[in-house]
Amino acid sequence: MIYRHPERDQIRIEDVLSALGSPVRLAAVRVLDSGGEHNCGSVLTTIGVTAKSTMTHHWRVLRDSGVIRQQPSGRENLLRLRREDLDARYPGLLDAVLVGARDDEALEPAAPSPAAD
Repeated sequence: MIYRHPERDQIRIEDVLSALGSPVRLAAVRVLDSGGEHNCGSVLTTIGVTAKSTMTHHWRVLRDSGVIRQQPSGRENLLRLRREDLDARYPGLLDAVLVGARDDEALEPAAPSPAAD
């Protein structure tokens, strides 16, 4: 399968912001921001999604918006963040979104621990 990816000059801010507006997609982008290529399964495991089919729509939104590149490799897909393209189009945007996500996560209250018997 060959996926369609927008060229750098076809990436639009409204598509990028919409793609990053989903907590699941933002979590996936945070994983991909570590660099290199990641297989879908490793990203799913890291963000806690158990069904590959759940992510099909999310991968398409991220790919069509220009946020990720998805490349078939055997029986799986390899994903990578299109950081260079995003930084060229919208300098500082991705960093600001990722820092904001990290800061928001730090503000979330910790899950309550189980009651001791």
